[in-house]
Amino acid sequence: MKSNFSRVLSLLRQEKGISQRKAAAELGISQALLSHYENGIREPGLAFVTKVCDYYHVSADYLLGRSLSRDGAVIEAEELIDASEAKENLKGSIMAKLQKKLIVNTTSVLFDLLGQVGSKEAVTHAGAYLSSALYQLFRQLYRAAGGNESYFSTERVSFDMDVLSADMTLARIRYTRALEAYKGDYPAVDAQSLADGYQGLAQAVAQVFHNTDERAKKLEE
Repeated sequence: MKSNFSRVLSLLRQEKGISQRKAAAELGISQALLSHYENGIREPGLAFVTKVCDYYHVSADYLLGRSLSRDGAVIEAEELIDASEAKENLKGSIMAKLQKKLIVNTTSVLFDLLGQVGSKEAVTHAGAYLSSALYQLFRQLYRAAGGNESYFSTERVSFDMDVLSADMTLARIRYTRALEAYKGDYPAVDAQSLADGYQGLAQAVAQVFHNTDERAKKLEE
């Protein structure tokens, strides 16, 4: 717990924009003790972990480094097995929950790895690519539900002619170029390193890869 907890604890405070003194006072401990926790010198008890979760509005899994999703969305292998064996029998709400975990966890791993790479351009273009995909899905749902599309600035005809698909293609090109232009060190990205570095999340990544490969194979038939 030491390395993950201390790192996340310090980042959460910095993200909130408060001093150690203020955070310590509001958490009911001394500044010296909080400093020890943030630097990994001492490990806290369960009561303090619970208090920190409430204070920063995150799950214990996120705080302890078990999940990159703040709500602790860790997908279990059993869920994936059950879903793959009986997809047609799953209710919509259950399937939605499963897909949310798969996408959230895989996206979290991707951006954590990109953060380690340190290429702002790659991060920006990856965000643009995924944002355009989400925009299209939301707008189609908005339209189906009878919403007024004036909520969106992109003209209806441009949207219907797939302008955002073009935007995604351009974002992917720029993303690829940014990665090719990066001259620093890359983190290890393979099955074993993902399993070792992202316990509870690597299974979701593998499932997303598998599902996509299966769809691709059908297109090639």
